[in-house]
Amino acid sequence: MTEHFLEGKSLEWLLESATDAMFIIDQEGRIVIANPAVERLFGYPRQGLIGKSMEMLLPERYRKTHHFQLGDYFTRPHARAMGTGVELLGLRQDGSEFPLDVSLSPLRTERGLLVMATIHDITRRKQAEEALRESEARMRAIFDTAVDGIVTISERGIIERINPAAGRMFGYSEAEVAGRNVSMLMPAPYREAHDGYLARYLQTGEKKIIGIGREVVGLHKDGTTFPMELAVSETSKGEHRMFTGTVRNISERKQTEEQRERLLRELESANEELKNFGYVVSHDLKAPLRAIGSLANWISTDYADKFDDEGREHMRLLISRVHRMDGLIDGILQYSRVGRVKEVAVAVDLNRLVREVIDLLAPPAGIVISVDASLPTVMAEPTRIQQVFQNLLSNAIKYMDKPEGEIRINCSAEGKQWKFSIADNGPGIDRQHFEKIFQLFQTLAPRDRVESTGVGLALVKKIVEMYGGHVWLESTVGAGSTFFFTLPRTATGSGK
Repeated sequence: MTEHFLEGKSLEWLLESATDAMFIIDQEGRIVIANPAVERLFGYPRQGLIGKSMEMLLPERYRKTHHFQLGDYFTRPHARAMGTGVELLGLRQDGSEFPLDVSLSPLRTERGLLVMATIHDITRRKQAEEALRESEARMRAIFDTAVDGIVTISERGIIERINPAAGRMFGYSEAEVAGRNVSMLMPAPYREAHDGYLARYLQTGEKKIIGIGREVVGLHKDGTTFPMELAVSETSKGEHRMFTGTVRNISERKQTEEQRERLLRELESANEELKNFGYVVSHDLKAPLRAIGSLANWISTDYADKFDDEGREHMRLLISRVHRMDGLIDGILQYSRVGRVKEVAVAVDLNRLVREVIDLLAPPAGIVISVDASLPTVMAEPTRIQQVFQNLLSNAIKYMDKPEGEIRINCSAEGKQWKFSIADNGPGIDRQHFEKIFQLFQTLAPRDRVESTGVGLALVKKIVEMYGGHVWLESTVGAGSTFFFTLPRTATGSGK
């Protein structure tokens, strides 16, 4: 038993100089001396506490128990801490309660046996403990509800815990794996590799050795394997080093990747077949078609006087359909090459290109084509851009139904794009056909009245969209149509 024998002056000096709340009580539990810190802690004037029972500083529910404990203490006095392992509360003058810790020491004085009580306000400690409990509860909730598997192991690779997701992934309960080496969850050679990673990390401290997002193979309880992604982080548990592994079953992702690779191979094969088809079309079909066209022209010329009106009309239709078939083959080839056969993108001066297209089309005398504004220079494949303007202008010319036809070309800058328009005063197009005309092989006029393959506008749409642009039209039946399309503004094409 450790007891202190102090005179009154020594007691007063000791308490006055202490930073902790301290008071001395006699065997009746009455306060003999209280220091200034008691006043600050409990809110009572310390002189007003002298002679009062210390139990007034405890909530009512604790006073009876404390009275018996104090009597027992004076019977067998010894230095000890009250409240250790139990919750003890103090009562302030304003009625508020707070957690505290009390240390008691017996004192032998000229007044007999007294007890010195040292009071510690442990509110912050209790708050910290509560915050820690809440944090641990949140972590347990995350651990238990996480979609990914979580495995915690010791620095020797021994499994301490697995969450439900990991249990489902590997087919084990937590009890079945706890205390066993984590390598049981991996097949060879990943098992040996993991042991090597862990050993090297413990020796060198190189965190990169413990993979982050590494793809490994997991071993199910039934012996089947599956691909998984593993990320490992180091934590601490007291003096012990711990490791937390997050695992994700990537079987579906692997299947998707394999399917994508298979589709890419099939696409490459299809592209190769398309190239071969283009070769067959351009050589094996066009050659006999040209022969048919030449023979039809020869018969039509040399036997003109032998045909009646019906025979001449049949020959005209034969020749026109040969020409249409030839144009259709060319259109299909052009359409199939867009995006597949690449030209070198160069700076294309559209003012010059449009003049060349107009000269090539040679519009009839009754149709005037005008450019309302200076056109920009764009980075593009010259042939593709020429096809866009040539198809839009040739359509405007082909379907013109006015004796004085007007076609206007314009361009304006809109944000990061050039907006082009080709407007005509032709027959116009009904709104219900706005989408249809951009589809392959779609025409609005009968082919025997107006020669058309139905490829031109589909080709325009495919080329414009290949450059990241958009094509659309506005039209009023009887008043004409305006086709719009956009192209990106590049460094070369940023000004007019």
